[in-house]
Amino acid sequence: MHGYGPTPQQQTTSLPSAATLTTVRVILVTVTVLSCGLLGWVAMLRLAIVTRRPRDWVLLVVVMVLNAALFAFIMGTPDDPDDMSDASVLLMLLWIVALLAGVITYYLYVEIRHYSSLRSLGSPPPYTAPAHPAPLPYQQQHPAQRQQHQQQHQHQQPNPYTVQTPPPTPTPAPQRLDQVRAELDELSDYLRKENREGEGR
Repeated sequence: MHGYGPTPQQQTTSLPSAATLTTVRVILVTVTVLSCGLLGWVAMLRLAIVTRRPRDWVLLVVVMVLNAALFAFIMGTPDDPDDMSDASVLLMLLWIVALLAGVITYYLYVEIRHYSSLRSLGSPPPYTAPAHPAPLPYQQQHPAQRQQHQQQHQHQQPNPYTVQTPPPTPTPAPQRLDQVRAELDELSDYLRKENREGEGR
């Protein structure tokens, strides 16, 4: 409990820019493809760190086990390609393609969805009208309405822990805008005058 006084500041983390996210995604997908899926765990590690969900940590371990098994399978195959059976070549090829497709698809889908949900949560909520609009100053009220309005205000106790925000005040047009308008009017008058003089010659 903090009591009276300023409330403690919450740490706000800024989201990386779209260009940074795209660059990181391209690098991780390229590393995964160029290593034939053996470094797919790098993309999954980043995803687990970013989302902090237990499911992503479990999938990271699964990908690491699959990568280790693939590496052991590759090391166990004969060095001479002619000595490999068609079944082992097909199994290795399907293993690599499935690992590549699974890691890249899952990584891109979850990370893009994660950051888009963070961006949508970070946007300010739309303005909503107050629940009980105040009557206009020159509005005629019947005595019964006036008495009911006064009773409502007597029953409502202000909350001492909330900060009252003043209503937004309309901002006047900037003086710079008026100055630019005046200069544009002056310039158009000058151009019309020049145009008339040019036709008169």
